[in-house]
Amino acid sequence: MHPVFAKTFGGLSPQYYFRQLFFGFIFLVLMLVSMFHSQSRHPMSIGYFTFQIMLLVISTLLYPYSRYVYESVINFFMGNNVFFVNAFVMLFVKFLTMTLCFAFAIFIAPIGLAYLYYHHSKNNG
Repeated sequence: MHPVFAKTFGGLSPQYYFRQLFFGFIFLVLMLVSMFHSQSRHPMSIGYFTFQIMLLVISTLLYPYSRYVYESVINFFMGNNVFFVNAFVMLFVKFLTMTLCFAFAIFIAPIGLAYLYYHHSKNNG
């Protein structure tokens, strides 16, 4: 594997990457079901439909890196503090942040990829 790809896309642990990819895949399926349901009511051109599917697949593949950036920023601000909140509130906020990370993965993930490249380049000398 090329060193740039190994330092960026291979920079997350496999366990973390596949866990986040699983959640990204759930969002992909939910969005595809929504699109196919909407397509039956309001048909759109095949080009636009294909573009949306490609965008969803790219967002799914970049979602783990987007989530990595989000969790790194939150960890920086919150540290090791523990908060006791209502479980429904916590799950709603978690779902909201996951949705935002998926929706903006194309914009957020490059930050994570750049950081992973810098981090692994610095550590490997």
